[in-house]
Amino acid sequence: MGVVLRNLQRVVPLRRARLRKDVDTLRHILGIQKFDLGIICVDNRKIQNINNIYRKKNMPTDVLSFPFYEVVTAHGICHLLGYRHETEEEWTEMLQRESYILNEYNRLTGRQLEPLTKRCSQDR
Repeated sequence: MGVVLRNLQRVVPLRRARLRKDVDTLRHILGIQKFDLGIICVDNRKIQNINNIYRKKNMPTDVLSFPFYEVVTAHGICHLLGYRHETEEEWTEMLQRESYILNEYNRLTGRQLEPLTKRCSQDR
């Protein structure tokens, strides 16, 4: 199965081949290679509009759109799998899942990425 990438923003430079490879690695870690995955990158104005329409939250979010950054992609995949972080319990559960994904990703790629959920919780 495949990964479809669309870049509708001009703010963050996007290296499509690198993103595709990283997404394939994350899909392998999660065992979800049999599912198609679409990623659409948009700017803050567009994601704020979409967030307002679908979630009635008039602010930009990372839940619906992912700029090229491995940690944000893992975070976004967690959301696509149904993980949320509206409560402390959900934060804990998502942090555990995101940590697992990134530990495996780091092991396979030699990188040292940390969960976005951890960083976001420090900002709360």
